[in-house]
Amino acid sequence: MTPPTADTPSARQPAAAPADRDLEQRLRRDLDGDVAFDDYTRHLFSRDASMYAITPRGVVFPRHSGDIEAAVAAAAAYGVPLLARGAGTSLAGQTVGPGLVLDLSRHMNRVLEVDPEGRTALVESGVVQDQLNRAAAPHGLMFGPDTSTSSRATIGGMIGNNSAGSGSLRYGMTIDHVRALDVVLSDASTARLEPVDETERKRRADLPTLEGRLYRELPELVRTNAAAIAEGFPRFWRRACGYRLDRLARDDVPFDLAKFVVGSEGTLAIASRALVDLVPRPRRTVIAVGHFTSVAGAIEATESALSCDPAAVELMDRTILDLSRQKIEYASLGALLEGDPEALLFVSFTGEDETELHDQMRQLTTLWKRHGHGYHTLQAVTPAQQGALLKVRKAGLGLLMAAGEGTRRPLAFVEDTAVDPAHLAAYTRRFKEILDGHGLTAGFYGHCSVGCLHIRPFIDLADPAQVATMRTVAELIKDLVTEYGGVNSSEHGDGLARSEFNREIFGDTLYEAMRQVKRIFDPHDLMNPGKIVDAPAMTDHLRDAALPPAPELRTRLAFDVVGGMRGAADRCMNIGLCRKSGSGVMCPSYMATRNEEDSTRGRAGALVKALSEPDPRKALGDERLHEVLDLCLMCKACKSECPLGVDMASLKAEALSHHHDLHGVPLRSRIFGSIRFLNRLGSATAPLSNLPGTLRPLRLLMGRLLGITPARPLPRFARRNLVRWFRRHRAGAAPHRPATQGVVTYLADSFTTYTEPTIGSAAIELLEHAGWEVRLENRGCCGRSSLSKGLIDDANEKAFKLAHLLAETTPAGSPVVGCEPSCLMTLRDEHLAMLPNDTAVQDVAGRVRQVEELLIEALDDGRLRLSEDAWPAGKRLLYHGHCHQKAEVGTAATVELLRRIPGADVVEVDAGCCGMAGSFGFEAEHYDLSMQVGADRLFPAIEAEPDETVIVATGVSCRQQIFHGTRRDAWHPVQLVHEALAAPAPPADRG
Repeated sequence: MTPPTADTPSARQPAAAPADRDLEQRLRRDLDGDVAFDDYTRHLFSRDASMYAITPRGVVFPRHSGDIEAAVAAAAAYGVPLLARGAGTSLAGQTVGPGLVLDLSRHMNRVLEVDPEGRTALVESGVVQDQLNRAAAPHGLMFGPDTSTSSRATIGGMIGNNSAGSGSLRYGMTIDHVRALDVVLSDASTARLEPVDETERKRRADLPTLEGRLYRELPELVRTNAAAIAEGFPRFWRRACGYRLDRLARDDVPFDLAKFVVGSEGTLAIASRALVDLVPRPRRTVIAVGHFTSVAGAIEATESALSCDPAAVELMDRTILDLSRQKIEYASLGALLEGDPEALLFVSFTGEDETELHDQMRQLTTLWKRHGHGYHTLQAVTPAQQGALLKVRKAGLGLLMAAGEGTRRPLAFVEDTAVDPAHLAAYTRRFKEILDGHGLTAGFYGHCSVGCLHIRPFIDLADPAQVATMRTVAELIKDLVTEYGGVNSSEHGDGLARSEFNREIFGDTLYEAMRQVKRIFDPHDLMNPGKIVDAPAMTDHLRDAALPPAPELRTRLAFDVVGGMRGAADRCMNIGLCRKSGSGVMCPSYMATRNEEDSTRGRAGALVKALSEPDPRKALGDERLHEVLDLCLMCKACKSECPLGVDMASLKAEALSHHHDLHGVPLRSRIFGSIRFLNRLGSATAPLSNLPGTLRPLRLLMGRLLGITPARPLPRFARRNLVRWFRRHRAGAAPHRPATQGVVTYLADSFTTYTEPTIGSAAIELLEHAGWEVRLENRGCCGRSSLSKGLIDDANEKAFKLAHLLAETTPAGSPVVGCEPSCLMTLRDEHLAMLPNDTAVQDVAGRVRQVEELLIEALDDGRLRLSEDAWPAGKRLLYHGHCHQKAEVGTAATVELLRRIPGADVVEVDAGCCGMAGSFGFEAEHYDLSMQVGADRLFPAIEAEPDETVIVATGVSCRQQIFHGTRRDAWHPVQLVHEALAAPAPPADRG
């Protein structure tokens, strides 16, 4: 197919920009929602999860349907195209365009009604799929299409795309679940689209409006093109391509424009609200996981799986498995697997009767054995087993993206084809031959049950030769899928990646009928032009090709990726996992604000823009950039939860350091960066040093001078700190058992040492009981606080001093432990980024262990014994893990230690970040957000517990936040284990 000519609408460049200021002023006047035309916001909305980038004129955030109407009217008045967008996770480029972007996810995200009797829900378009499912769950219902992006995909986006997912074998596609839509049409008029009988259709056709035109002209268009409609559509049912004229041509169903616009990618209308069907949520699920020595072997086993009536059959290849093992967030899957499979096939069975489900699973296992399919079948029946499996399956795209390097990435341009599952094995072999013939490698995963595999070849879009290869392969795959009677897009839509080929796929007559559909709905080609019909070449608007070479920039931290700091930020491929809510840690500020620029991908995108400027040092000092970065809590959740490992904490620290270079270091930052000195001074002068925390005039003065909120209680300094306790302990304590385990160094962190010394004393006594000779290291600071304020040179100096002190004064190979995760984990993470070639830093980082690990070993060896009467049977412990601990090592060791306490019933709360984040929660301008983050899940989880429940938290900030937000004390795990010792410990000075 030839690219569009100069007279086609999509080839025209957008109108010149002088009118943009007038457009912006009109939008600000006419809308209740927010309006943004600044360069950074425009850049953030220039991308979705595809390989494309187009900078829009501006972005609006409608609050209601009236705002959508006003935005459409304004765009029409100025001849500016527009598009609606939800989570911006489209893989084919549907949600990028040159005009006005309407972000419906920020404000229009209410579940308006759930009708359990009618099994329907009325929702605004920005409602996220998981959000709808949570609202429907108390009624035993859910939304049928199950996308892997359910934690952030909006219902409006799913309607625009005709999304499906793993459950489509049973539940079909989004088009099968839409009853009615409230839409805004291209002339800013509104309409209710729903099934109508012939009488009602004629009544609406008489309306002198654009809606009337739809009901007059579309039936005639269908009649005129009946033969082309009957012959031109691909035969396979699972399709998300073209305009669904075949639906309008059916005689057995009412005329239904609601279903017709599903999958139209916002090119015909913008849906403000949707009435959708709900389906019963299966009460039971079991999963059989076949292990195979090849991808081909797994695909060949699909036919046997389908004969057992499964709910879904999903493939995952070795590429994704290996990547999952490298991420703490997903590593639990590896413990469940047998051997080292090249591919897995997940076969899910759902229903009401668990016995029947187990029978189906046994039937499948028998069939696979009989036919020689695979070498092992795991039967996952517990929530824990299934959770690990499903987490990795849903993260497949992100994990695959993480395998890219620099501008060589696994790209979604032939990944949405589908054929009848009966042909899948042969089709996939031919597919792989095409890739091999062009020297391309790819990751394989997807929905074998419906013949859809997501195959993403690795391509470097910055290389023109690779771009040409990509186009050649796309054309060959298009022809191959046609040969097998399949579809070129089965759930991800046409967008910019596939629309160019629609004339060939549908034929001239049907394609021209689709162009006429577009003209009927949108005579002036304003609604997301260039998608489905009249599209640019698939190789136009490529994201990486549009970026200039990264200007040279000297950084203080080491970013060990291609492209340095910009490469580290540009790892983000906009899959949007950081936009989720209701689970996990990432991204706490986005969960509170629902603002795109407060997500990890928003900040990464802003940094890519700054680091692409001719003078990146100057750009890193831009105040608008630091407004985007400001609400990052540096919790490091993105480092572990983001499948691509975007480490925003390190990126923000580096950006702050350059901001300081240009603008100087604020006094408050210097003070917080010197927290160890201040805490030591506070302890030495206690109790006088505690007066500022209790006297309101002094708190108000601190607020005015330093911006420290008077609403937040200050930590209380202990006169008898851990250092003083340790000296007296060593001088006067009775001897413990012999030090059979050697020497362990306890890191006296900058926080608990001077404010909660009983935590350190409990840990030290437990280690001594376990046979360790404990040495206390209190002569240095890890530099964590300095780093969080962008004082990297200061942090570097502290890191060098502490690492060399530990390396030179402790026995080789001896462990280094501590009780404050933020400090301890700095030794094994940030120190390596600051001093990557320092052998002392490398040595110490390799010796860092959690104190919990040593205590578990001692309990297992019998060197520590806990009283069987430590707690009444079933005593509930609610544990909240520290973000840095989760990011670096996970919380498994802490949970296991707590579970060793006899009688304890340990529950780990899925509560995300506490919101305190070190100094962040003390800063006046951040206090409200800090409390909002805590109130998201942590505070409610604690408040729901009875008074008898013991609250446990490893982080000092977490304990402060929990007490401030709930008035409940939280304990460090070592305090509870110490209390449970079978034999009393020597008395400690608790002063």
